Amino acid sequence: MTDDSFAVPSIPWLLLIHQIPPKPDYLRVKIGRRLQRVGAIAVKNSVYVLPDRPDCLEDFQWIRAEITDGGGDASICRVEFVDGLTNAQIEHLFRAARDEEYTAIAGAARELWTAHRSARASDDEQVRPEDELARLRKRLSSVVAIDFCSAPGRAMAEQAVHAVIQELEPERSVSPGVSASMTAGYRGRTWVTRSGVFVDRIASAWLIRRFIDRDARFRFVSEHKYRPSARELRFDMVDGEFGHEGDRCTFETLLARFGLNEPGLQAIAEIVHDIDLKDERFARAETDGIESVLAAIAAAHADDDVRLTRGAQLFDDLYTLFSKSPA
Repeated sequence: MTDDSFAVPSIPWLLLIHQIPPKPDYLRVKIGRRLQRVGAIAVKNSVYVLPDRPDCLEDFQWIRAEITDGGGDASICRVEFVDGLTNAQIEHLFRAARDEEYTAIAGAARELWTAHRSARASDDEQVRPEDELARLRKRLSSVVAIDFCSAPGRAMAEQAVHAVIQELEPERSVSPGVSASMTAGYRGRTWVTRSGVFVDRIASAWLIRRFIDRDARFRFVSEHKYRPSARELRFDMVDGEFGHEGDRCTFETLLARFGLNEPGLQAIAEIVHDIDLKDERFARAETDGIESVLAAIAAAHADDDVRLTRGAQLFDDLYTLFSKSPA
């Protein structure tokens, strides 16, 4: 039996306390930017706070290493504030900082929406807002990643960015779900693709089996030797039934053709698009990490069926994640 009177209280915060030498000049600026990027809040001069989480601890450890490598000194400690600042006040500081960033993103999104409307009305083809939209998405993803205390401004920023997406990409605004009539001719089929599957083919196979043809069988072929047979459907192959269309990857083509517009699937589509087409159109914060996981699966498993099985586990989890939280 334990004695609760000696229980250790919860310790919700990490502090980084540092001293940076006056020279070189760039070091202070560099550390300041790094602290801002990881979402740290200054509570005193040269004292920064983050929630006590493993990822935040790692961020502080990297920053401490940079400070000491530059000739400075830094310490990291776990704390519970018992006087002066309260937990509620620190949480307010985090929310205020993130709300300021969300407000800036929402303002930039509204400006982009207005500029595109004006350019379209004047038929000004010199205005190309796609790059700015990609930057806005990346900014939003970066702020969401460090929104530790659920700032209320997030909804406003997401709505503003979504309005721009709808304005620039109206073809994505299709009805959710797949009707039985749309999949009637695609059940129990053999789906053929190139061997050595990677991101677009792994994701597309997952999408097919989960949402389009639950009894799908997959066949992997050498494209230049393959000759199509009856009841076989080709995806991500030259002259296949489903492949790249315009600036869409195969996964996006399948979503559009079958009217799939769930937020979880759209988030996955943006990641698959950027990995496969390498154009950084959506610039989601998660993309590099997911590409590394898929590369690890491919490196560890030469068998295409195994790659699909392992990849399906990943995409199942991503779909659950993105469906539960705003994409």
